[in-house]
Amino acid sequence: MNRIAKYCALMVAAALGWWAGAGLDHVALEAAQGEAQPDRTLDWPQWGGDSAHNNTPVGRDIPTEWEVGDFDYRTGEWDPTDAQNIKWVSRLGSQTYGNAVVAGGKIYVGTNNSGGWLERYPSKVDLGCLICFDLETGEFLWQHSSEKLPSGRVHDWPLQGICCAPLVEGNRLWFVTSRGEVRCLDTEGFRDGENAGPVTDEEEYIKKQAASVEASYDMQHEADVVWVFNMMEELLISQHNMCSCSVTAAGDILFVNTSNGVDVEHNYIPAPDAPSFFAMDKNTGEVLWTDSSPRKNILHGQWSSPTYGVFNGQAQVIFAGGDGWVYSFDPKGDNGEAKLLWKFDANPKTSFWELGGRGTRNNIIATPVIYEGNVYVAVGQDPEHGEGIGHLWCIDPNKRGDVSPELAFNAADPNKVIEHKRVQAVVPEEGDLARTNPNSAVIWHYSEYDQNGDDEIDFEETMHRSCGTVAIRDDVLYIADFSGLFHCLNAKTGEVNWTYDMLAAAWGSPLIVEDKVYIGDEDGEVAIFRHSANKEVAMQDVDGEWEPAYGTRDMGNSVYSTPIVANNVLYITNRTHLFAIENKED
Repeated sequence: MNRIAKYCALMVAAALGWWAGAGLDHVALEAAQGEAQPDRTLDWPQWGGDSAHNNTPVGRDIPTEWEVGDFDYRTGEWDPTDAQNIKWVSRLGSQTYGNAVVAGGKIYVGTNNSGGWLERYPSKVDLGCLICFDLETGEFLWQHSSEKLPSGRVHDWPLQGICCAPLVEGNRLWFVTSRGEVRCLDTEGFRDGENAGPVTDEEEYIKKQAASVEASYDMQHEADVVWVFNMMEELLISQHNMCSCSVTAAGDILFVNTSNGVDVEHNYIPAPDAPSFFAMDKNTGEVLWTDSSPRKNILHGQWSSPTYGVFNGQAQVIFAGGDGWVYSFDPKGDNGEAKLLWKFDANPKTSFWELGGRGTRNNIIATPVIYEGNVYVAVGQDPEHGEGIGHLWCIDPNKRGDVSPELAFNAADPNKVIEHKRVQAVVPEEGDLARTNPNSAVIWHYSEYDQNGDDEIDFEETMHRSCGTVAIRDDVLYIADFSGLFHCLNAKTGEVNWTYDMLAAAWGSPLIVEDKVYIGDEDGEVAIFRHSANKEVAMQDVDGEWEPAYGTRDMGNSVYSTPIVANNVLYITNRTHLFAIENKED
């Protein structure tokens, strides 16, 4: 399929919408800062594996060849007759954007309800679902069901389901629902014969709801809710289209992006002073501190996820804002208030925001990644806005204050930094100007690079908008953009190693494991490269065309999420199914 045809198909899919203080335990936080990274060969208990979000697990004998088999797309049933290296397959919904996580012998995925796992909620009922499966067999264990908000698509877009990944520690799980809630669940559900509190009225509600539709229910298949924090009620946020944030934690502190955004018509921000980021006690749900920094400068929505790390002894929680800025805070706060360490404008000052993605200014959907003391993040927009110019940054997190590449001034007082403006930070027609910031934290920036040396910038030599997060190992960085390009760069210098055109939009992020790099696309193909900065090693020459060294594998449906590895098994979700993939002996 040519690029124009692929773009038209993309727009059809996009039209369907998209859719990821007081009581602070300082001792626990300090202990968390000193802990070693978890064993990355085993569980993968949050988005990216740990709070640095670098998708680089350790694995052994991970497959490069498989066949997914056939499916009855009316019933969703799997026919394994022609399958190869597929350990098991589990049915999901009709649209799946949530990244899988693995912990304690279970795997968790966010999706919608088209799979109809619960009799009381048949597949025709629209829900956001977090589903738990047995890791060894793929057996359905339990489901958390988020009913749609009555306000409709302004706050809870139809059919998008749960688009985030949960955080799992021991027998507790935390995630953000599409309804604007942070929820803590017991990972055993009700299968342990107990009802964890303080929320204990689940069965009363489930029994009443099941009776209303004349259906049976089985508490063994229901989620056990520990506590609920409603951000719309408690923080007065107004999420745009849905809430989606893959939370992370340090010690007892949970970090959350609220998804606060614009109204349904995109004309104004209903809650400009509501928090965009906050920290809470993960055991009780108590709010420790909040921050509303983007305020009236939110461009659209805020669906990025927080990142946590320690730099030169200073713990930092890093949030990407809906205004296109990156913010870093002291996780402990300051007497119940947020304590900002630095902020970084990830867009050129002259870039401009225009509805529908027609402008050049972007917000940030990707998750910041920490690698060897630096922070990496790319800008992008809601996939519904289509393709556009992008930027990838490597940031030094040790500076303080405004560490943006540029500062904005006005000719009326050329020595005074002017306040940031939402639509366009620097408007030359109004006497504005941009100057290089002497306090800039930029280590390197990638937007375009003349790889073939012909003094022209081709499509393949450009970084475009990205929903994706970088993955880095051995100083080799990979990232996919929404225009279908897969970029390989030097993580230390930003020098471009090579670029590959997948000819299909990529929503997810790369996986690096062993000597292999995996990336999925909207056409349902997973490209598998050899991990190398050398193009001739990473790829192979096939009839004069460069192709991934290990080829591509057809998943049978769009792959919007990110492949992961845990316990030496490869897990990939397409729109409708979750696949456990491992090499099998003949």
